[in-house]
Amino acid sequence: MNVLQKIARKIITISFDFSVSTIERFNDMELYNQKVSALRNLEKGMLGKEIATCLDHHQLTLVPNYESHDLKHVLLDYKMTAEDEIRMQAFMLGNGNYTIPCFAILAFGALLLPDLWSTFYKDYKKGRKSIPISSWTIEDYATYTIHELRLKLNKPVTEKRNVMNLKSITKLGAFASIIAGIFGMLFCLPFLFSSNLADLVGAGFPFVGGAILLVGGLITLSNLSRPEKSQLVKVV
Repeated sequence: MNVLQKIARKIITISFDFSVSTIERFNDMELYNQKVSALRNLEKGMLGKEIATCLDHHQLTLVPNYESHDLKHVLLDYKMTAEDEIRMQAFMLGNGNYTIPCFAILAFGALLLPDLWSTFYKDYKKGRKSIPISSWTIEDYATYTIHELRLKLNKPVTEKRNVMNLKSITKLGAFASIIAGIFGMLFCLPFLFSSNLADLVGAGFPFVGGAILLVGGLITLSNLSRPEKSQLVKVV
């Protein structure tokens, strides 16, 4: 590993540590410490027990609103390192977790770790072959054994989803709208501080248009993320 690769991994680690500490600062952590304490009392081999052991080993606790993140680390056997954080996001993207944090973290990691692109792609394909787990929670699966869940995870699935169905196209359009909106707003922003009236008028309307694209894309993603009435994936 060369110096640049070490620096890239350090940047990712610092970024994650800063994000976690910021979240913890604005939340009452006592509740989450109690959850970890309860997980410690479970039998060895159970998912909850393994999560608590992993957190204790790294001197961490559950992160508010991201408790399932640690579940996936343990279940999928991704270590709590800079590399494996990004690898896990690649897996989850392949697994159907089309969320802004997932895209953002994976893009951030891929930009800093180009030497692992082939590995990320393998993780993505692995996620495609596994049953969806983005909705799994510690409350639902803490008392299941790791062995049992990993067997379930690797079962072949029959998927009733088309690669380019209407929902997929809409989702791609939403992301394109968000990206275009952000780009348009950033491009116009410097001109809004100009003393020239023509610059203000010329940049003002595109800036508003970019904001509309951004908000529209976010609203569309929010609507698409609502639970569906029918089960799309059937475990064989």
